[in-house]
Amino acid sequence: MIIKNVELETVCGVTSTFPENDKMEVAFAGKSNVGKSSLINAIMNRKSLARTSSQPGKTQTINYYNVNDTFYLVDLPGYGYANANVSVKAKWGKMIERYLHTSKMLYAVFLLIDIRHEPSANDKQMYRWMTEQGYFPIIIATKVDKLKRSQIAKHVKMIKEGLEMPKEALVIPFSSTSKQGREEIYALLDDMIESFYGDEEDETI
Repeated sequence: MIIKNVELETVCGVTSTFPENDKMEVAFAGKSNVGKSSLINAIMNRKSLARTSSQPGKTQTINYYNVNDTFYLVDLPGYGYANANVSVKAKWGKMIERYLHTSKMLYAVFLLIDIRHEPSANDKQMYRWMTEQGYFPIIIATKVDKLKRSQIAKHVKMIKEGLEMPKEALVIPFSSTSKQGREEIYALLDDMIESFYGDEEDETI
């Protein structure tokens, strides 16, 4: 995949009506401070497309990025932000839930987990909830550059066991610093685009 153009097209808050898009949507979810904004900047090949912050809970909206005028990368609010009050966390959770329930163009969900630690209770809850909704999240294990190379396989296994994932389920170790894992994500996105639009192309032949 070559990123030719990216545009932040729509920003939705807790009371917003979600857009009715005509292109494939791919959502990215993860706990606050898991490195989601850094990952989005890395895979979109931009330095500050998504705002990064050392302060967790920065993304409080659902952001739709139009990529190559082909698909939407949908950035969901970070969950599990400890310093947010209960009512704010509930609103963010409902917003994520409403999006996953109502989007007609959502094709896949990437769930980001910090590779250094066992999945948190929030991570497990989000993974379980997504699978119950019929989505099988692709796990991106972030911050892999913080580990020694010899530790990676052990930590990937820890994530799979913590989330009770099937053995064949995909976990992509990723580093926004070294860009490790970026080509794997590009390949997946290319496959998704081909699969999503393939039926439409067949109908027009």
